[in-house]
Amino acid sequence: MKRILSVIILTVLTCLLLTACGEKKSEPQPQKEEAKAPQVTSLKISYVKLPLNVPSIVEKKRNLFEEEFTKDGIQVTFPEITEGPKMTAALAAGSLDFCNALGGTSAILAAANGVDLKIIGMYSRAPKAFTIMAKDPKIKSVADLKGKKVAGPKGTILHQLLLASLQQNNLKTDEVEYINMPIPSAVSAMQAGNVDAALIAGPAVPQALESGARILTTGEGLLDATIVIAVSGDFLKNHPDLVKRYLQVHQASLQYMQEKPEEVYQLAAEETGISLAEVKQMVGWYDFNPAITDKDIVDLEKTQEFLLQNDMLTNKIDIKKLIADI
Repeated sequence: MKRILSVIILTVLTCLLLTACGEKKSEPQPQKEEAKAPQVTSLKISYVKLPLNVPSIVEKKRNLFEEEFTKDGIQVTFPEITEGPKMTAALAAGSLDFCNALGGTSAILAAANGVDLKIIGMYSRAPKAFTIMAKDPKIKSVADLKGKKVAGPKGTILHQLLLASLQQNNLKTDEVEYINMPIPSAVSAMQAGNVDAALIAGPAVPQALESGARILTTGEGLLDATIVIAVSGDFLKNHPDLVKRYLQVHQASLQYMQEKPEEVYQLAAEETGISLAEVKQMVGWYDFNPAITDKDIVDLEKTQEFLLQNDMLTNKIDIKKLIADI
């Protein structure tokens, strides 16, 4: 009996020992720490001063971004990339961090074509700053453009304005001859009589008026001319603190505009070459409120429909997913 009890005890102890060893072996191994995002040593912010991007002018001339970021050893540069497609291409390539003043059309086209882009705020809304103009006295309205030549930049807010105004006047898109041209070239072609009307925005508007052209219509009532602030999704994910600080600086520039308007008008006139009187006239065309509203989202959705209907976009995207909650 004693021998049997000894065997049983030995067996039980052996089982307990094996179980303990098994539990020790099955202990979870400590997980490796996730790789930290690389430290930011420079910020590249696009600089677009025209048509009349006053907040950008204030930020650059008053060194607002430098004051905020250089104390952390972050160098700030301002690449002057003025064309939306080139701006989003630079963002995708990592040679640009923030798209300051990016057209809504360019943002949508880029996102639909795979660019990891997030809208973090509105830059401006300025329907009055975008116009269709003509010099021929026989052309008194958009309805008179039937069978005429119209020049302006394709795939832009101005192009959208043309199509919306044609629709408003019961004209089909093929009832005008549209010629793709940059604004300066379109103005010159109109002045020379090579085209009948031009799509014009910003300081080119008062200049064309002085040369005898007339405004047939503006974007007011047709579109909001939404311009956005964008950042790459990857940058936002890795550096949300820097994005927040960026927006705080942008807000500070708007505050400065309110507190010292005369100084700001002078800065804008000197930077753009626009007369002080024209700056004061034009600045009232702009709404620089950076908050993203439901109305802004609707306007961006309308812009996407415009791109789809005119075969400039094939992949429809969810506009709301482009909006980042900062």
